[in-house]
Amino acid sequence: MKKARTKWAVLLAVLLVVAFGALTIANAIQTDHGNIDVTEGVIDAYRGENGEQHLGRMTYKLYTPKTATAEHKAPGVLLLHGYQNDRETNAAYAIELARRGVVVLSLDEYGHGFSEPGLKERGYVNHSVKVNFGEDSVEAGTFKKTGGTVRYRILMNFSNLTFFNDYYSKDQDGNAIWDSSCGGAAAYAVLATMDNVDSTRLGISGHSMGTWAGWSVAAAFAGTEYEPRATVLQCGELFRDSVYDTDKIHFNNVLLLQAKWDEFSYFRDYKRTVDDKLLSSDLRCEFLGTTPDQAAWDTTFGSFADGSARRMELLYTNHRLTTHNARGLAVALDWFREAFGAESMAALDPADQIAMGKEWLVLLSMLCTLLALVPFAELLLTVPFFADIPQPLPPKANVKPRGKWWRGAVITMLIAGFTYPFMTQLGHALLPLPEGIFRMTVGNGFIGWYSLLILVMVVTSLIGWKKAKKTEAFDGWYGMGLGTEAAPKKIGWKLLGKSALLVLCLLLLVYAVVALAGALYLLDLRFIWPFFKTFTWARLGQFCVYIPLFALFFLLNNSKIMASMRTNATYEPGARGFVGSWWRNALMMVGGVLIIVLIEYIPFFLGIGPGADVLFGSTFGGPFMSLLILFVPQVLVFSLFCTYFYRRTGSVYPGALLVASLAAWIVTGGSAML
Repeated sequence: MKKARTKWAVLLAVLLVVAFGALTIANAIQTDHGNIDVTEGVIDAYRGENGEQHLGRMTYKLYTPKTATAEHKAPGVLLLHGYQNDRETNAAYAIELARRGVVVLSLDEYGHGFSEPGLKERGYVNHSVKVNFGEDSVEAGTFKKTGGTVRYRILMNFSNLTFFNDYYSKDQDGNAIWDSSCGGAAAYAVLATMDNVDSTRLGISGHSMGTWAGWSVAAAFAGTEYEPRATVLQCGELFRDSVYDTDKIHFNNVLLLQAKWDEFSYFRDYKRTVDDKLLSSDLRCEFLGTTPDQAAWDTTFGSFADGSARRMELLYTNHRLTTHNARGLAVALDWFREAFGAESMAALDPADQIAMGKEWLVLLSMLCTLLALVPFAELLLTVPFFADIPQPLPPKANVKPRGKWWRGAVITMLIAGFTYPFMTQLGHALLPLPEGIFRMTVGNGFIGWYSLLILVMVVTSLIGWKKAKKTEAFDGWYGMGLGTEAAPKKIGWKLLGKSALLVLCLLLLVYAVVALAGALYLLDLRFIWPFFKTFTWARLGQFCVYIPLFALFFLLNNSKIMASMRTNATYEPGARGFVGSWWRNALMMVGGVLIIVLIEYIPFFLGIGPGADVLFGSTFGGPFMSLLILFVPQVLVFSLFCTYFYRRTGSVYPGALLVASLAAWIVTGGSAML
């Protein structure tokens, strides 16, 4: 026993040392080995003509090159992230611009990251446009009234901007798009007035939702002493000049980075594919200032000198990966250099990029921290209080034969897969949840999906229970992973309570690492997009709101997959037994979503369009389709924990409660909040 504890303690220590070692090197990259000061700050957000309504504080991360001083002012760039992201999603642009002598402010926009004002402070109206603004009409049904939940009207108005004509940005019910910059205008003003920033060389870059915010900031400062010299749109939407006052507002030197496989119809002009036909549309030609026969990808039109420079760079990537696409970043760096003047930025080759090194190292740190939960759990299970959590697996009498297992697995995958697009979108926008309580928009999407799957699992479990009771091998709640060997016909409430406390200890370890990463380095445990962040009080409250339903889902899910569908491999010891159990469990947990991945992307890569749009309509494309790139690896990691803890303890409680907590943390820690 002592030898085993020593082994686990050494493994725990090694994993944590590697985790913090990776964070240390990642910090060296983000500071360019001491050449960049990385700090954070806050801005107070207000609403009203005279700023009479205080909305709360917004947070930002500031990258300041050591060369930027009051005597030697540097250019400044504001970075604006996309929906469900946060300030750290801009890290590649922030690091590479700062390495070249630019002061960079990366903002947590309304409803995201650590900022306090909710996404609803952006505003909304009771109508929506189904095409690019300026190409709509009431007669064609592309400009129409909308109702429903507040979050639905906000989502339907993401591309409706503050500076648009009142016809679009206000309604007869007194609603309005208050601040489509999502706090960006206030942050830009702070950046522009810093004593080490050259206010004549300012720029903006945004991704996705951040491109609409970027347009809004550029419009707000057009014609002022702080007018931006350049705007870079990473997956942005275009609109006709007719929708705003062109006598007062103009946009200098705009670069559009176009993802070839963008899952969001906004950013491919509501067409199914991105091709040369899209390039030569009237809208795109108006943007480029050229004719259809002259329009071209990867070509600069107009002049930087008078602000008319325009370019559309075609990137062979998808929506979410655009933020860290090396070619897109290189083009953006060149764009800012041309707009600011070659002498204003260090002459580093645009292809000289180090930012992805930081992302891989932080990913390594996150994985090591999660892996450290296994030795930590083993050490905790030697503590007398937790020592009775492990119990033998239920008897092999109810092991599923291969044929029945495959039949059950296929049914499980099909139900999960084909309900995903519909139920996530229903929950995301229209499920009638109390919005003052359930404030996480993507969390509501998962609640919609989980609720239906919970109902299906309860019904099928009751049917299975009724059939099993007639057999001699009936092993009750114990066989479902929810009871104990000592009292198989009763739910193991004591076991559940102790498992919950065990999981709480495990979560505290992860939270301690996350808190130290933030305090020491201003880094999260993530990979390109948010995963684990420290909580604000509001977000901790949201975690408490969502965790009960997440826990119920994963408990039932693990009961069906780990326990009720157990196979001979479940009982086989060692690595072979673990792998044999894991791939089956992983297939059932993620297989349905993998089916949707294939349905979504195979037609897209064949030039037909995203599968969800083609089969179900664009309503079911977008956010939850693009989330698949994150969801699949996340669930694969979850399946490892669930398999390990079920084999180790004979119950589903520890594994299910752990992954439910991690999932709820990811959803509530930094993503969009009303």
